[in-house]
Amino acid sequence: MKVARLYSFDDIRIEEMPVPEVGPGEALIRTRACGICSGDVMPWYIEKKAPLVLGHEPAGEVAEVGRGVTSLKSGDPVFVHHHAPCMTCKFCLRGDHVQCSTWKTSRIIPGGVSEYILVPAGNLAHDTIRLDEGTGFEDGTLIEPTACVVKGFTRARMAGGDTVLIIGMGVMGMLNLLVARAYGAGAVICADRVPFRLNRASELGADAVIDVSQETLQDGLRRITAGDMAELVIVGPNSAGVMHQGIGCARPGGTVLLFTPAKPGETLPLDPNHLYFNDINLITSYSCGPSDTAEAFKLVSRGIVTAGKLVTHRFPIEDTAEAFRLTAAAGASLKSLIVF
Repeated sequence: MKVARLYSFDDIRIEEMPVPEVGPGEALIRTRACGICSGDVMPWYIEKKAPLVLGHEPAGEVAEVGRGVTSLKSGDPVFVHHHAPCMTCKFCLRGDHVQCSTWKTSRIIPGGVSEYILVPAGNLAHDTIRLDEGTGFEDGTLIEPTACVVKGFTRARMAGGDTVLIIGMGVMGMLNLLVARAYGAGAVICADRVPFRLNRASELGADAVIDVSQETLQDGLRRITAGDMAELVIVGPNSAGVMHQGIGCARPGGTVLLFTPAKPGETLPLDPNHLYFNDINLITSYSCGPSDTAEAFKLVSRGIVTAGKLVTHRFPIEDTAEAFRLTAAAGASLKSLIVF
């Protein structure tokens, strides 16, 4: 079978390897589509894992099940999460699945950009979802990134009617926009410097956009909200400087969600008294767990999140490097898929 293996940020190779053998409690998936994650095009983040087979947003159909598997059968369409928790440790019992040691060490074999994927028993039992009739494979690739957004909103505890500022309108910014709308935001304001992305945000329901190449983030938000600023600020770019700007956009009593890590070595300057006397909550949200993927699947199956809204480019596995470069360029594109 063919796989796309990354050796360095500029060295992605299409290689052949044997189709994995299926053991008890496992399943073999014939991959039909896999997304390129915007997090995977951060060089410092992905290269520390190299060499690796790319991809952790796959959807496909069951090719074979191992002994003892009764939940799925050959031909079933599925989404598979690349990590799965134990569900019994102290972190899992609190719902902090991403801190579970089993979650951190579990994986799909060899990766999502592969013609076949072996799903270990834990992943199959705890975070694999059979797609319904109305959910296509391309839609299925959006479940994992949508689940990351769901977790962020759960942690941020947005109230109905809140003004939400989303900074950075790549595909994750667009997903935050769609989920904010579904969860009852009063107004959603989106900021970026790429005209294509600002225009698409408006098409997908943004109430206003801020072109940060034309005005500062705070000035734009102040203008749009008549100085009221935002109850929830979602910071997408992996930049401590943008995180600092985001904190300045929260109204008293508001929340700032750091959706992406900063670059290694960057530090975030904070005025603790600004946070304290304005009651500003500063929170993070890393990845997602089974409860988040279950909720994300509902959003996808209801048509709130669809490939038609977000997928802009499709590539065969042979062009994975091109899809990777396009995603990294962060220009006139949103979601790129490898389709089989």
